[in-house]
Amino acid sequence: MEDVNYVSGLKFLQALFIIFISSFKFSSCEIKNTHIIDDSRQIILIETFGFAPDGHVTISLDHVYWRSDEPAAKLYPSSMGFCLVRDVSFPRLLNESIYTENFCVLSSKYVNLVFRFDKLGPDSSYNTSTTIDEPDEYNLIFGNCQKEFLVTMNVHTEIYNVNDNGEKDFLPAGQTILPKLYFLLFIVYFVFLGIWGFICVKQRKNIHKIHLIMAMLLVFKALKLICAAEDKMYIRNTGKAHGWDVAFYIFGFLKGVTLFTVIVLIGTGWSFLKPFLHDREKKVLMFVIPLQVIENIASIVISEGGPVEKHWLVWNELFLLIDVMCCCIVLVPILWSIKSLRLASKNDGKAAENLKKLTLFRHFYVVLIVFLYFTRFGIAMIESVVTYMHEWVTIVAAEGASLMFYMFIFYNFKPIGKNPYLAIHKDDDDEEGEEEDEDEDEDEDEDDDEVEIA
Repeated sequence: MEDVNYVSGLKFLQALFIIFISSFKFSSCEIKNTHIIDDSRQIILIETFGFAPDGHVTISLDHVYWRSDEPAAKLYPSSMGFCLVRDVSFPRLLNESIYTENFCVLSSKYVNLVFRFDKLGPDSSYNTSTTIDEPDEYNLIFGNCQKEFLVTMNVHTEIYNVNDNGEKDFLPAGQTILPKLYFLLFIVYFVFLGIWGFICVKQRKNIHKIHLIMAMLLVFKALKLICAAEDKMYIRNTGKAHGWDVAFYIFGFLKGVTLFTVIVLIGTGWSFLKPFLHDREKKVLMFVIPLQVIENIASIVISEGGPVEKHWLVWNELFLLIDVMCCCIVLVPILWSIKSLRLASKNDGKAAENLKKLTLFRHFYVVLIVFLYFTRFGIAMIESVVTYMHEWVTIVAAEGASLMFYMFIFYNFKPIGKNPYLAIHKDDDDEEGEEEDEDEDEDEDEDDDEVEIA
C-alpha cells in the first residue's frame, strides 16, 4: 500500500511540474516535424497554441507502427489517437490520469477528439485538418490508452490562425505583436548603446575595462532583440524561423554570459577599485561561465524539442537548477565587497568615502535581488494570471524589468571622475593593495559564512 501511495505521489509531483513548465512557451515554430520513437507514455503533449476565431490544425502521420514486449498483447487501434484540450483543463486532465483507474485520455470529458488510429490508411499514414470553433488556448495531445505498446511515428503539424486579410498567421493569438515589440526594444537598446558610447568618449580619461564589457553587453542584447524580431516575423508569415532562431540562441548565450560577468566584476570592484581579481573571485567567474554554457544548452533543447521529448522534464529541471545556482553565486562577490568596505570604513581615514561606496553596494545588492526574483518568479506569476490573448504582457514586463536594471547599472557605474564608487586616489599603491588583499584572503576562510549586511 505504501508503494502505491509513493508512486501516486511521484506521479502527482511530476504532473504539477508539467503544469508549471507548460505555462512557458517553448515552441520555436508552428510548422513542426516531430519524431516519436518507441514511446509508451499515455499523454504526449505535442504543442500549445492560442487560437483566434477561425483557427486551424492540420496533422499528417506516416511510418506509424507499434510493438509490445508482451507476446499476448492485442492492439486496438481505436485506443490511440490525437485530441485537443483547453489549456485551463489540462491540469484537470493530468489529475484525472493519476486518480482514475483504467484511465484513457481519448475518452476524457476534457478533450476534443481529432481522430483515432482506426482511421489509419493501409500505408500507415493519415492526414486530417480541423477548424477551431471556440477560440481559446489548446494543447494538442497524442493519447495512448494501451501503455503496453510502444509507438513510433512521424508527425507533421501545421497550426495557425487566419488574419483579417485571409492570410495564415502562425503565431499564437497573444504573440502577434511580438515582432514589432522586439524591434521597438532593439531601437531602445541601440539608442542606449549610442548614449553609452557618447558618455565613454566624453569621459575617456575615466574609462575602465569594465565599461567596454558593459558596452559589449548592450551590443549582444540589441542583437538578440533584432534576431528575436526577425525570428517571430518569419514564424508569423511562414511558420518557420529560417535560421534566425540560431542567431537568437547565439546572441542570447553571449548576452547571458556577459550579463553575469558584468554583475560579478562590478560586485568585486574589478578595474574600479582594483586592477586585479583574487583567486576566489576568479573561481566564481570560472564557475558561473560554464554553468551559463550548460544553461543555454538546456534552454535550446527545451525550446527546440518541446514536451514531446522523453527527457524534456529532466532538461527543465536542469535548467531551473542551474539558473538558481547562477543567481545565488553572483550575490557572493557583492557580499564580500560589502564586508570589505564595512571593515575599511572603520579602520582607515577615509570613512566617509567608504561609507558612500558601501551604500552604493547595498543598493546594487538589493536591486539585483529584486531583479532576479522578479524575472524568475514574478514573471511566472504574471504569466499564470494573464489570458492567452495577452501573452505579450509577460514579455513587456520581463523586458521592462531588464531595461530598468540595465539603466541602474549603467547610471551608477558610468565613467565619471567623482563617482563615489570609482574614486581611487592616485597615492594608493597597487602593491600595497595586493598585500592587503592577500591578508584578507588568509582570514576569509574563517568568516565567509558570517557575512552580515548592516
